[in-house]
Amino acid sequence: MSAPIDRRPRGVAPGTQRPGSETPRARIASILAQAARAYSARPPIEDITMPTGFDPAAVALFETIIEAAFLVANADGHFDDAERKRFQDIVVDACQNLVHEKQIEALIADLCEMLAEDGMEKRVSMVARTIGRTEHQREVLRVAAFMAHASSGVSAPERGVLEHLARGFKLDAAAVDEALAQAAGPGSV
Repeated sequence: MSAPIDRRPRGVAPGTQRPGSETPRARIASILAQAARAYSARPPIEDITMPTGFDPAAVALFETIIEAAFLVANADGHFDDAERKRFQDIVVDACQNLVHEKQIEALIADLCEMLAEDGMEKRVSMVARTIGRTEHQREVLRVAAFMAHASSGVSAPERGVLEHLARGFKLDAAAVDEALAQAAGPGSV
């Protein structure tokens, strides 16, 4: 007997319902969890054969979500060891511990290097160009907004990065307000 065909739209985690029949937060959380699961399955050495189920698009989505949060964390031009540790802890927790701390450390090192080479404006533009699906764009904004709330409130530079992302996504200013409101809620990542 063959397995039933999964008719859920792509991007909806197993165990969730069709979009519109669940809360947006539950669907959004599944996007990050799915991307984290794919990222954690990535082999540590690029030259080895990819494991079954490896999804490079999900890995790219994960890296882009994390880069957007990283850019917000760096909005004031300062990213000391304490901020780096807090950022890393938030990411590991948000990924439901699916991604190992060492993987996050390596990703942060790469992000620091790219930001130093390219500058904030170019990196924000690159993130905005990478994400095409509206629900993914909103997830990027939400996770980045959560990072903005992680310190002592949302600063003007942090909001500026969020607004730049929204403009790059062709989303209106209300999308930033919505992301900030979602991120301020309990259990928001």
